[in-house]
Amino acid sequence: MPDPARLLRDVDGLIDEVGGAATARLADWKAWDIRPEFRGSVENLAAYLALRQHDLRPLQRSLMALGLSSLGRLESRVQPTLGSVRAALSALSGEPVDQPGDEAVFFAGEERLKARADRLFGARPPGRPTALMVTCPSLAADDPVFMLELAERRVDAIRINCAHDDAAAWSRMIAHARDAEAATGHRMRVFMDLAGPKIRTGSLMLREGRKRVGADDRIAVVAPGALPATLEPGVTAAVECTLVEALEAVRPGERVFIDDGKIAAVAETSEAGVLTLRVTRCDGGDAKLKPEKGLNFPDTALSVPALTERDEADLAFVAQHADAVEYSFVQSAEDVARLQTALAVARPDGWEEIGLVLKIETARAVRNLPGIVVRAGAQQPVAIMIARGDLAIEIGFARLAEMQEEILWIGEAAQVPVIWATQVLEHFVKKGVPNRAELTDAAMAVRAECVMLNKGPFLLDALDALVGLLGRMGDHVHKKTPQLRRLGSW
Repeated sequence: MPDPARLLRDVDGLIDEVGGAATARLADWKAWDIRPEFRGSVENLAAYLALRQHDLRPLQRSLMALGLSSLGRLESRVQPTLGSVRAALSALSGEPVDQPGDEAVFFAGEERLKARADRLFGARPPGRPTALMVTCPSLAADDPVFMLELAERRVDAIRINCAHDDAAAWSRMIAHARDAEAATGHRMRVFMDLAGPKIRTGSLMLREGRKRVGADDRIAVVAPGALPATLEPGVTAAVECTLVEALEAVRPGERVFIDDGKIAAVAETSEAGVLTLRVTRCDGGDAKLKPEKGLNFPDTALSVPALTERDEADLAFVAQHADAVEYSFVQSAEDVARLQTALAVARPDGWEEIGLVLKIETARAVRNLPGIVVRAGAQQPVAIMIARGDLAIEIGFARLAEMQEEILWIGEAAQVPVIWATQVLEHFVKKGVPNRAELTDAAMAVRAECVMLNKGPFLLDALDALVGLLGRMGDHVHKKTPQLRRLGSW
């Protein structure tokens, strides 16, 4: 049996170290004029990050053997949990006991998180622990029935992608949503997603007789309008890149992915505005190179502003009509400050009431996530979106499962909502039949505060299935904590 007195000394040492490291981190953040209602959350996040600098596994096992908390579910309540464990160890050791706070104090972080989710998405209907968000297709601008179907299913938020359509179409979508609300009595929040600096392929040319590219082929990547008259010897294809800065930043040996990773390549040379890539892998052995497909540069330090001129122009509409703005390609606290400055210009009165959703889709954003969240939440309601499509390409598919867990933990430690997004029930939405893997993935979304579905012909069927799935899963798990309801299968 573990020695409670020894464990008490270990926990006291841990508390001291966590307190010192958290104080140092808070000193960097306090310059951001954090609003009073968010300060407790920032302090908890600092304590969590300090705690997670330690390998706690030996301590956890010893605490479990004494029937005490293993510290494995303390994300929203770091100091209260450590205090409760210390009090229990003191009692077991015969030492004077500092009584921990009452139950309301212990679970205060959990209540803050729930209140913030309710503010952003609205209160959950009975039996559904997770909010639903749906991406609007372009046809939603001229199809009022679409919004009515969503409202009847108690969808909590609609997402309008500003990379598509225009302000006139967005206005019609919102008007249809308001009409659906009036008909059903159910409010749907409007989330508007800024396009951001989309890095895409443009026009292209292939060597005569070739329709696809494969491993060991060479691709020349050039600025818009700079396709050569003829291809250099040994080059299979040339394609434009919409972001010239990317061509200038890539160095030999760095990876480049095209079309959601369907084509993987490595940079060989960068000379005179031409980036030459060597293809290392294609899905299916070879792939068709297409225009208007995404380009990812996971190894390249791109100093590209997250807020583009187009985004700033769109903010004139977004700031007046959206309940929340989704920020694409945000990678630093400075990116957050730029958007907040632009929001204050677009809506001087009350911009702080607009929710800000941080789309985490690059490795740099992951590294800077704590500061990004604190800078955003210091001034306005904030949420995190795990943009799993781009993020998987940026950090590698093998790391995505691990990283989405860590982002969930950071969101809970900061006591801010998390949106589980990208390719949720994608096969179901597109084909009308789910596969086993995506059902398991969707079930795990119950640990987030909101789950987002994209557009597709079977969207409504997928929504109906998801509602039932989330309701059942909500009886079994809350965040990382199993809920031990009575089992009815045995």
